[in-house]
Amino acid sequence: MLKIIDYSLYLVTDQGLSMGRDLVDVVMEAVAGGVSIVQIREKSSETKAFYDMARALKSRLSKTQTPLIINDRVDVALAVDAEGVHVGQSDLPCHIVRTMLGPDKIVGVSINTYEQIKEAEQQGATYLSLSPVYPTPTKTDTTEPFGLSGLQAARKMTQKPLITIGGINQSNIREIMSTGMDGVALVSAICSAPSPKEAAAELSGLISEVRK
Repeated sequence: MLKIIDYSLYLVTDQGLSMGRDLVDVVMEAVAGGVSIVQIREKSSETKAFYDMARALKSRLSKTQTPLIINDRVDVALAVDAEGVHVGQSDLPCHIVRTMLGPDKIVGVSINTYEQIKEAEQQGATYLSLSPVYPTPTKTDTTEPFGLSGLQAARKMTQKPLITIGGINQSNIREIMSTGMDGVALVSAICSAPSPKEAAAELSGLISEVRK
């Protein structure tokens, strides 16, 4: 059975936004600051480079018991024994990924419309990622933003863990978490920060304020 996963501060990687720093170092700094789960999303990486990065991160993250999620690449996730895979609406269908990974791995699904929530539930998704909550420059292929009212509506539709991504930063994270989300996914707010550890610690503190 899956253990209880803390989705509260979900880091999605982007080497291009990491200010020239080693991505593994950026991730481990962020985890030291409070990141609770990590997804490797490196769309431009070749397979060998992606695998090498995933293997290095899996080794380091295992020591902190931080789950590693692989974006899209089920083969890489299986090769490094990652905790799970995240798929978008144009990737392999959730039920296929679930069959490939088995019942005990995490399968996250990007959700762009309300109709996709029930579909992902029925196909065996572990958690759902509502995208985007606000307009964001890091994801240009998205639909109309959910906004705060949209997050509240989605929360009423499912008991599955819900996270959201898109335009989230220190200024709005509390109002987003107040809609009933289980977590927020961030890219540039951590990867591009002068100190990923300090940025993660600040964001984690803001989330904790809402959870009290």
